[in-house]
Amino acid sequence: MGDPRGFIKEQRETPKRRPVDVRIQDWREVYEPQSIEHLRTQASRCMDCGIPFCHSGCPLGNLIPEWNDLMYRGDYSSAIDRLHATNNFPEFTGRLCPAPCETACVVGINRDPVTIKQVELRTVEEAWGRDSIKPQIPSRLSGKTVAVIGSGPAGLAAAQQLTRAGHTVAVYERAERIGGLLRYGIPEFKMEKYVIDRRLQQMEKEGTRFRPGVNVGVEITGEELRRKYDAIVLSVGATQWRDLNIPGRDLNGVYQAMEYLPWGNKQGLGEITDPPINVARKHVVVIGGGDTGADCLGTAIRQKAASVTQLEIMPRPLDERPSSQPWPTYPMIYRVSSAHEELDNRVFSVNTQEFVGDGNGNLKALKIAEVKFENGKFEPVPGSEKEIPADFVFMAMGFTGPEKSALLEQLEVELDERGNIKRDVNFQTNQEGIFVAGDAGRGQSLIVWAIAEGRSAAAAVDSYLVGATQLPAPILPTDRPLTV
Repeated sequence: MGDPRGFIKEQRETPKRRPVDVRIQDWREVYEPQSIEHLRTQASRCMDCGIPFCHSGCPLGNLIPEWNDLMYRGDYSSAIDRLHATNNFPEFTGRLCPAPCETACVVGINRDPVTIKQVELRTVEEAWGRDSIKPQIPSRLSGKTVAVIGSGPAGLAAAQQLTRAGHTVAVYERAERIGGLLRYGIPEFKMEKYVIDRRLQQMEKEGTRFRPGVNVGVEITGEELRRKYDAIVLSVGATQWRDLNIPGRDLNGVYQAMEYLPWGNKQGLGEITDPPINVARKHVVVIGGGDTGADCLGTAIRQKAASVTQLEIMPRPLDERPSSQPWPTYPMIYRVSSAHEELDNRVFSVNTQEFVGDGNGNLKALKIAEVKFENGKFEPVPGSEKEIPADFVFMAMGFTGPEKSALLEQLEVELDERGNIKRDVNFQTNQEGIFVAGDAGRGQSLIVWAIAEGRSAAAAVDSYLVGATQLPAPILPTDRPLTV
């Protein structure tokens, strides 16, 4: 490596976030710019460890030590080439991935790990700034056509790989704009949407065709797709949200997180000024302590909510890595997101028992109780019940699989015991020529797994269409993350 003592001499430093009282007044990303000199210093902390376990932590198999070293040396052109060799969209993962690579970093055994995620992000942003990311137009066309259903990270990755392999690819999206949850589920303060748009422009110049505003299964049937295309990739995501069927569920003011976040995004982008779900001067409760819950929190803060409380049924995680989750696994520890810096009103070990109405069909409060885990389930603690005021509730409790849509029925694809679309080791469903990638096949997961699945499914489709492939396939459908 460029500086074999870098990890000893230099301390881990991440980019500073904009002051809370400033950033909550707008919807822009929360991080301040980082100088390239500072980043090169951080890249120098990547040690010549011999066996880079960061590769095991990353489903894409990112060549992390290589591009860390290249960034340290100032060889920006080679750095972005090595980064793009395994990852179509490092500007997405550099902002949104929880970085399991860093928890698997060898430096992290007894020191703070390398800031891999930030080096990744700055590498690609430096490349965009230097106008060195160009379309990769295939030298010849195969004459084969592929339909990709869904434009999230898995669908986009599959589409870009297949386009570059010479196939004619059309990406269908039922929303009015391409991007899936990247566009409508990720708030602007985590990733501004120009980041998506510039990558889509590259894909269009490469030859990928986009079909937004088309509800496949309704406006075009599965049978019509099969007649029109040589292969189909289902990347529809795991959008069947987990519900909470308790008394009061039908009250006005009770919503799913994904019924709320798209409107916040539209407001942040200036597309609307008064969204249909607006929590200004209202009391808000978010049920669910994960990233989606934090996204609701940050959105509600920017809409000037009177109060926001976030509920989590699990106990508060430990501050340090638990002994049961040793290196290099991804530990369940207490983390503070940018939204929690702005307002951290999390309540752990509680369960919602009832949505309480005001007598006119509107939500006015939540009845909750403390819980403890006994005999394999959460049991309420007697006498701990109480009510907390709530004008709005947003449920961010995760997803249970793909929606059981008309398209899945029309294509007659089988589901597994978890409700996901069943596939073999080649990402193919029980129907020949129909493949599945991303959350629709593996269940709700991370963006980095979605991109890895899209790339691997693309290799399988390419092989199916022409008999062989040179596209990389980083994972198999049976692969599992190096976590607990």
